[in-house]
Amino acid sequence: MPQAPVKQRPIWLDTDGKTVKIIDQRQLPHQFVIEDLRTLDNAIRAIKDMYVRGAPLIGATAGYGMLLAALNAPEGNPTGAYLRREGQRLKAARPTAVNLAWAVDQTLAAAEGADDKIAAVRTAADAIAEQEVENCRRIGEHGLTLMQAISQKKPGHPVNVLTHCNAGWLACVEHGTATAPIYAAHDAGIDVHVWVDETRPLNQGARLTAWELNRHGVNHTLITDNAGGHLMQHGQVDIVIVGTDRTTCTGDVANKIGTYLKALAARDNQIPFYVALPSSTIDWQITDGLAEIPIEQRDPDEVRWIPGHTGKTTAQVLISPQNCPAANYAFDVTPARLVTGLITERGICKATLEDIKRLFPEK
Repeated sequence: MPQAPVKQRPIWLDTDGKTVKIIDQRQLPHQFVIEDLRTLDNAIRAIKDMYVRGAPLIGATAGYGMLLAALNAPEGNPTGAYLRREGQRLKAARPTAVNLAWAVDQTLAAAEGADDKIAAVRTAADAIAEQEVENCRRIGEHGLTLMQAISQKKPGHPVNVLTHCNAGWLACVEHGTATAPIYAAHDAGIDVHVWVDETRPLNQGARLTAWELNRHGVNHTLITDNAGGHLMQHGQVDIVIVGTDRTTCTGDVANKIGTYLKALAARDNQIPFYVALPSSTIDWQITDGLAEIPIEQRDPDEVRWIPGHTGKTTAQVLISPQNCPAANYAFDVTPARLVTGLITERGICKATLEDIKRLFPEK
């Protein structure tokens, strides 16, 4: 199969200026497939059907989706009213990740009052992608201090990190959020080992995080989702780092289903539990994650069926009885009281309103 270049982004604007290129993450790790997005409907499908996923990448896709909407406006005239209508359609693609609505609003604000709205939206979309790259690079720098501190306490032994889902460059344009400190530590010569949760039902850990870490040369081991607590009980986890799709300004964290259970196990075993995120993933309008963050429920077939490779081809395999009822909650909310700290582009803070606002006083 075609191999991804060592340096690769999951989204970029083609040289024609009219086509958005994405990695179809549904096909990884067994196939490396590039998809072309040429219309807003293409972008909506890519977000809804998880060709692209991860809060920062969803935001970048939304920015470029608005560009596609502008390019395909009736009579080539993307009026403000037209862009707002298309933006509402795009916002409805997935409910939990706050970056989606944030990116749409950024492009709409850029287009407002601009004589050349297409150029304004293109500039805004590019800026969203580049800012997320820089934010994730800085998250890596700040998270590196945590890794260094652990390494200094156990010389001659690896820093054991447990992560959940995929919060790597595939989800974040470059570097990743939860993986950014891991990559920074590895590149700085620190001996790092990652416990990779499989992350049922779509196996983003097994399919994507393991694929990323392997390409970067980071030592890692794939585990079942329920093995994390056992490893923590036996002293084999030094730190848990996860990403997030939406975090309240009070520190409640919505992330891939199963994250809450990892936080409970970490608390019971006195293991630090950190959440890595750019500020674009903070929802400054809500304070109660359990009550106010919408939890997406996806197709139950994602639970009943699992993709894999037979040795010759990829295939979907039924793992439950035929027509077995299933529920597919995509996210859960980890209360701020279980979060040791947030790793942001401006530094590390406690998961409290006061300390978050210390880093972001303008909010």
